[in-house]
Amino acid sequence: MTGPDGGAPDEAIGRRRFLGYVVAAPTLVAAAELAPPAPPAAAAPAPAPAELTELTELTELIDLNDVMTAAALPTSALISVEVRADGTVSFALPRAEVGQGITTSTAMLIAEELAVPLERVRVTLADARPELLFNQLTGASNTTISTYVPIRVAAAIARTRLLSAAAAELGTPVSGLTLKAGVISDRSGRGLDIGALATKAASSRTQQVSVQLAPRQSFTVIGRPHNRVDARDAVTGRKKFTMDLDVPDARPTMVCRPPTINGKVASVANLAEVRAMPGVTDAVVISTGVAVRAETFGQCIDAVRALKVSWRPGTAAGKSDASVLRELQAAELPMGLRPPTPVVEGAFTFYFRSNSALEPNCAIADVRPGSAEIWSALKSPIVAQQTIAAKLGLPVGKVTVHVTEGGGSFGRKLFFDAALEAAEVSQKIGKPVKLMWHRADDSRQGRAHPMATSRVRVSYLGDTVLSYKQRHTSVATDLGHGLGEIFTALAARLPVGDIGFSQTFFHLSQAMSYDFGVSSRLLAETDKSFNTGSMRNVYSPDVTCARELIVDQLAARMGKDAYRFRHDRLDDERSRAVLAKVAEAGGWGRAMQPGTAQGIAFHAEYKSVSACLVEIDCRPATVGRPIRNGVGGPRVTRAVFAVDVGLAVNPRGLEAQMMGGIMDGIALALTASLHLRDGYFLEASWDNYFYTRQWNTPPDLRIIVMPSTSDQPGGAGELGVAASMAAVACAYGRATGTMPTSFPINHGTLSFTPKPTVPPIPPSPADGLDRGAQGA
Repeated sequence: MTGPDGGAPDEAIGRRRFLGYVVAAPTLVAAAELAPPAPPAAAAPAPAPAELTELTELTELIDLNDVMTAAALPTSALISVEVRADGTVSFALPRAEVGQGITTSTAMLIAEELAVPLERVRVTLADARPELLFNQLTGASNTTISTYVPIRVAAAIARTRLLSAAAAELGTPVSGLTLKAGVISDRSGRGLDIGALATKAASSRTQQVSVQLAPRQSFTVIGRPHNRVDARDAVTGRKKFTMDLDVPDARPTMVCRPPTINGKVASVANLAEVRAMPGVTDAVVISTGVAVRAETFGQCIDAVRALKVSWRPGTAAGKSDASVLRELQAAELPMGLRPPTPVVEGAFTFYFRSNSALEPNCAIADVRPGSAEIWSALKSPIVAQQTIAAKLGLPVGKVTVHVTEGGGSFGRKLFFDAALEAAEVSQKIGKPVKLMWHRADDSRQGRAHPMATSRVRVSYLGDTVLSYKQRHTSVATDLGHGLGEIFTALAARLPVGDIGFSQTFFHLSQAMSYDFGVSSRLLAETDKSFNTGSMRNVYSPDVTCARELIVDQLAARMGKDAYRFRHDRLDDERSRAVLAKVAEAGGWGRAMQPGTAQGIAFHAEYKSVSACLVEIDCRPATVGRPIRNGVGGPRVTRAVFAVDVGLAVNPRGLEAQMMGGIMDGIALALTASLHLRDGYFLEASWDNYFYTRQWNTPPDLRIIVMPSTSDQPGGAGELGVAASMAAVACAYGRATGTMPTSFPINHGTLSFTPKPTVPPIPPSPADGLDRGAQGA
């Protein structure tokens, strides 16, 4: 058997055949059967335990993506590719499309193996399927890694069956046939469309077969840039999100929420009056507040604002940024004795950040006696289904959960808060509901990236770095979605299980890529008062930002150039190559005006490496420029980002991912945070939560996708955030002459008047036509 590139057998495959199934069906359905790869025939001796401790990074042996991919393998045969009689190919992807482009990259994998035009591939999102176990969780940049081989194998099996059916029809050996653009032809020019063969190639019984994937050198789809398959629908308004669905009798529904985080209803003084308001059909107390169902969302807002509710204090009552910071500092793990050699050290603070995506948190629920149906953009639909079933008192098989496409996530949609609420409301009132959170709801009661501190100490002697220590302390990250099903989700919520999950996540996602002697990174978590979540890139932006700032200080202390210092200490050629590329393309070291500077940073995760160079303008005229209801602050004027993900399935999609990650990184470094005061966040919408805006987007932005260095894809979904945040922070330090230690840099300036918490939903602006004047 040849390897994927047509040459020697791929060692990662362990000289085995790919196996799969032809599933009994009226049209052709094929699925993959995979097993963990066998070890290479001549494996190198395992390093001794001491060598592992001193020389080998844990993530070089196994990382979080390896764990998630291995967990998905046993159920890989349960996902299938279907060739239909109309010549289209369909696939129900057991992951969530939230704007990252995985429906496009998945369609590309199928188009490659089946040699069909991309527009004939139909990728939909699978409903919750409990039998998939760990194989329906979207997160940790794992989708393309874990599905790359199974999807290709299933498509390749379908190709083989179609060729065999065509050979029988045309009376020609398979070796004399070609499959191109969905048509199988013989040497005489006779051809058959795959649609005409779909029934003939089908099977009346499930059969196990072997297959060989298309060789790398024959690729015409994978590795080439493609526009998104849903781009036209997105820009023309045809794309359907949850709130666009027409579910019979599902009426708009909103919730009156408490003035403090996780407060509870004590009493409602005017429930009957609110029920009698125009358009209102129902008003009912639920576990998270008071739900109102009406004919329009405007009527819901009016009703929510009219409610007179007495509230019990929430879980974070009385807490503020300052008090949480004291808690974190008290929980920090010790660094140990200061070594006798010179050291560089720093302490950094990262404030709460919002997980709210552009699309409001929303769900549709239709709960009836004995059954329930849910629609929502869910990245962990199995545990959502199981949790909703338990709350409703229904068997899991009686709860259908449809996964809809989502308008963004930032990790928010790993949690199913809106779906659980919608199910509770629908059951209580006995009617379908179309529940939508207000933007103030998600800012104040939704998921937030935990506030954290990070302390770093590096010891050195001469030009040698002897040791690196980092102690990261965070408000507890809720990982209650587990690995996507109820058992690990429950384990993650146990008093000890949660820190176990956090520690596992932390240590399997953080890597030390520099030759810095003995390296250690430890995590401590405290305070479970807040609704937190795995915001995009989870721990990496904060950890990497702190590290790269210290690397800059260390280089300066040693009298080294910041780029050259990094380059010479990176431990592999791929890493050095991406760093060298951004330094070259960005003109590292060029003369800059006073108050402006360059910054450079590196980040590696999930078999991928990245580097970012930015230029920043911190001159008074820029920092003090007027911004309506906001802080101008420094502006990133240029960003160059280089990325090596092994094999880039869709380079154009990868570029878009990195652009989004850079905007995240700029926001985290400069502008985006939540201010905690008296048990609630002051921000109440996107108009005062300062994600990167037009006035802070670099006008000069370049993404460099490095040539493929592997036959397998690495993680990409989160990769752009950490290096860009760190590069901006480093550039700011060089431009101002002072290393920043608190993020975002403008957190200390409150630039807006906080909206009241009672009523919880602010009035809609009446001057909307004037709101676009300054590009905010």
